[in-house]
Formats: sequence, structure tokens, C-alpha cells
Amino acid sequence: MASLMLEEALSAPEAVAAQQMYADERLGVLAHALAARHPQFALTVARGSSDHAASYFAYLAMQRSGVPVVSLPMSLVTLHKAPLAVDGQLAVALSQSGQSPDLVDTMSALGAAGAMTVALVNRPDSPLANCCEWVVPLGAGPEKSVAATKSYITSLSAVARLVAHWRLDTPLLDALDRLPEDLAAATRQDWSAGVDALTGAEQIMVVGRGLGFAVALEAALKFKETCAIQAEAFSSAEIRHGPMALIDEGYPLLIFAPRGPEQAGLLELAADMRKRGARVLLAAPETVPERNLTLSTATDEALDPLLAIQSFYLMAAALSEARGLNPDEPRHLAKVTCTR
Repeated sequence: MASLMLEEALSAPEAVAAQQMYADERLGVLAHALAARHPQFALTVARGSSDHAASYFAYLAMQRSGVPVVSLPMSLVTLHKAPLAVDGQLAVALSQSGQSPDLVDTMSALGAAGAMTVALVNRPDSPLANCCEWVVPLGAGPEKSVAATKSYITSLSAVARLVAHWRLDTPLLDALDRLPEDLAAATRQDWSAGVDALTGAEQIMVVGRGLGFAVALEAALKFKETCAIQAEAFSSAEIRHGPMALIDEGYPLLIFAPRGPEQAGLLELAADMRKRGARVLLAAPETVPERNLTLSTATDEALDPLLAIQSFYLMAAALSEARGLNPDEPRHLAKVTCTR
């Protein structure tokens, strides 16, 4: 019987299509409000997979709007009561459940300080939604698997839609309209080589850069929680510093090299690591002959990371089972994590 993780990952294209129908108008209205308020910076508030989606939002928003975006350490608000000067600025919270007290308390405090608070949340009836000025439902539907999959992909698509509306980016909006079918194509990629290579692995480095770094972060988390592999994510620009000392014969690396200006450096790194004896899994489009995992491509390359993680999730679910684990029952983890 297929795992819940696999079933829910396979349903991501349908969830993204539903989001387009039910949340797109709301995102358009929100974008008009942003254009009217002209925030000078934005804060993101999230944990876990949602924080990885926030990383994607930050990069895309800065790349296409020039507005600086930073991740806010919630303890500054919840523990230190720092008097943050955020009047008129944008604060975006991302969450599947919308129940964690630190997210709720932080967004409540930011709203009281004058920030424009936005909740991108899968539960529009949640405490997080209730404390924010704007609420955009992710539209992923009920998610029973402890390991988030479709809610992560819908988080990525929601923030991409927000940026596209905000910047009046018609090509990106058109690409988002075609995203469900592109995601469906990504589910058909054969990543069994990754299962074969990593069934006996104890550790792995996951490498990305730019928009793709959010995927590397998410993949490393899934390796830990569903496959019990010690995984760390690094930017390709950083791995040549301290992390390089860990790489020896047979050390596994998963390198995400989607299209974009970062790709050349990622391919160079993959070649270098292979010369050093590392076991490199290179995920790249079919135009890259040295790949051993194929990445689907979207109409706009900014959406390529969504297709990459779609293919990865299916591999991770299979790898977990190949290692004798149940991806639906990660050790010591629960679906809703409440932190303060």
C-alpha cells in the first residue's frame, strides 16, 4: 500500500490547481495593497518546511522587486520583547497548521506595531489566520502525512503568485497557470538511481544555490525525518569552505542544478567532487548530459525548484521504505509542532 507521504506528494498538482481557483483573486487584491503601501522591507516568520518556502519567497521577492526580505528570529519577539520598528512594513507568516504559539504571538506583536501582516496558511480557521490582517489559504487540503509535501509545494506556488501579482509579472503568472501540468510531468521523472545510491547511506550533503537553495534545505530535512540520514544543506558558494573537509571517497552529495545563472557553478562543483571520489547525484535538466537525475523544466525558470522538489519527494518516500522505515511515522515527530 502506498504511503500517505507518496499519495499526498502525488496530489500536489491538483492542490496547486485548486489554489489558482480559490486564492488567486485574494492574492491579486493583496498585491494591490502592497503596491499602494510601498513597504521598504519584508519579514518572514516560519519554521521547518514553511521556513524553506519563506527562503524561496525572500530570494524571488528580492530578485524581482528589490525589496529586502529577512527571516525574523521569533525569539526576539516572544522571549526578548524587542521593540521592532516595522510600521508600514510587510510581515509574512507561512504555516501548514497555523497553530504554533510562537508564530501567532510574533504576528500579533508585529501587527500591533503597525506591520501589514499576511498569513499564508493551509488552515484558514487557525489561530494564525485569526491574528493577521490578510489571510491567503494555501489550498492544499487535509494533510495527514507528518512529512509535509503538498503544503510545501503550495506554499512555494502561493508566494510565487504573490510576487507575480505584486510586480505585475505577466510571464510568471502565465507560467503559474501551467504549473499543475508541469508538476504532473515532474512526478513521472525516474529518480530510482537516487534510491539505489542512498539505501545504505548514513550522511549526505545537499547542495543548491539561488532559488534552488530552498529546495536543498527542504530535501535535507526530508532525508533526516523520513530516511534517518544525517543531511546538511549548503550553498555551492559555501561548500568550498569548511564543509569540503568532510568529503572523501564515496561521500554522497545531492546537487540540485536547475536552469539559471547559478547552474554553471553547480555543474563545476559536481565535476570537482566526482574527481575527489565523492558519490555525486546530479539533478539537472535533460540538456545536461552528466546528470543522473533529471529535472523537469517550467515555463519560467523561477518555478523550476517546485518541479525539482516534486520529483524529490517521490524518491524520498521510496528511499524511506527501501531503508526499512515508514515515511508516515518519523521517529519522535508529530504533525503539529508547538514552539514558543
